[in-house]
Amino acid sequence: MRKIAHCGAVILVTSSLVYAGDIALTIYNDNLGLVKQTQTLEFKKGVGETRFDDVAAQIDPTSVHISPKASGISVLEQNYQYDLVNSQKIMQKYIGTAISLVTKGGDIHRGQLLSFDGKFIVLKSDSGEITITNSDQVVDYRFGALPEGLILKPTLVWRAESDADKKADCEVSYLTGGLNWHAEYVAVVDKDDQNLSLSGWVSIDNTSGATYKEASLKLVAGTVHRVTEERITRARPADMYGMAKGAPQFEEEAFFEYHLYTLTRKATVADNETKQISLFPEAKTQAEKVYTVEQQYYGYGSQQGNPKVKVNLEFMNSSERGLGMPLPKGKLRVYKADSKGDLQFIGEDLIDHTPKDEKVRVYLGDAFDITCERKKANVVDLGMGHARETYEIKLKNHKDTDVVVTVIEPTPGGREWHITSSSIEYKKTSAYKVEFRVPVKANGENTLTYTIEY
Repeated sequence: MRKIAHCGAVILVTSSLVYAGDIALTIYNDNLGLVKQTQTLEFKKGVGETRFDDVAAQIDPTSVHISPKASGISVLEQNYQYDLVNSQKIMQKYIGTAISLVTKGGDIHRGQLLSFDGKFIVLKSDSGEITITNSDQVVDYRFGALPEGLILKPTLVWRAESDADKKADCEVSYLTGGLNWHAEYVAVVDKDDQNLSLSGWVSIDNTSGATYKEASLKLVAGTVHRVTEERITRARPADMYGMAKGAPQFEEEAFFEYHLYTLTRKATVADNETKQISLFPEAKTQAEKVYTVEQQYYGYGSQQGNPKVKVNLEFMNSSERGLGMPLPKGKLRVYKADSKGDLQFIGEDLIDHTPKDEKVRVYLGDAFDITCERKKANVVDLGMGHARETYEIKLKNHKDTDVVVTVIEPTPGGREWHITSSSIEYKKTSAYKVEFRVPVKANGENTLTYTIEY
């Protein structure tokens, strides 16, 4: 193992002392955190430096704000120093000065460091002799004091003027990248697919370069506009099934045009850690299994293929149905017990931010026993840019129970159109789509036929 020894004193003496204080942490959905710390800092009379090295490596230095709670202190300058110590930088800083090397064979080489390219070290001895040593053969580097300008941790440095020697509580706040949170939900549906138990979890990812000990934690759900381009953080969602249930740990409130979730206790958010906290305990609500088949629009005049029949679960996020809490966006996983009572995973989907009293639809997968055959049965050119098209959608149900399939068909939303005939009642949901609810008997089939002019 290669070692670096500092024979002289490491010069990191400053005019301030930093004591641990309260930390408040607000985390947003888009790789952003607001850190607010109350620290006791020591100021010397006159103009001097006050240093604070307990900051995140991904700090936005332009967002830093310091507010001394004592009178007689004026902040004149603010600097962010991040030229951290590592072996490469130390070697570059020591070019032109004397160092010592110890090789694997026990030989000691001393002299002025002329160059270091990451592989070979060139030294000039007091006698003028030049030696070139492969860095792979070096087990020890020995230097004097740490070169000026290198620091051990990212550090905020304030140049302040004080009317006396004093200690003062200061509130330090800043924005940092490397903090993100997302919600995850676990649902267990009953054997008849009519009721489900839902629990919510929060996953917090911290790659900001700092640990926040015993922090007051708040989470903001919603899209906050930022001017600078965002960096994408890692996401490591975990399967929450089987984790213990507990009392609600977050208090929810409307905040501006977002929703704010406040943890009712303090928590430590460690660097390079994913922390998972229960968002709300298990809640039970009614659910409905919905089959949908949706044809994508490829342009009229082209023949489309046969779309799959999708299986969805729908439920209302309402207090009358046992929920009614604004649900942050996240991944929802669904389980169901098999004939032996063992829970099996049956699908997952992403849900968007969902206010209370809104419907949630979760796409779980494609139906195995329900098929769809779609074809264009007829096309008539009516002239003057007008056309009439007839479609047939045949649904086959190989299950032992009756089903209803919602058929979603595209329409030329940029042009005038109307359906002239249909074998099943339809509902216009937008300028671009219509829906048909098609009943299909057990082990039977049903064909939807409709004609559209545009």
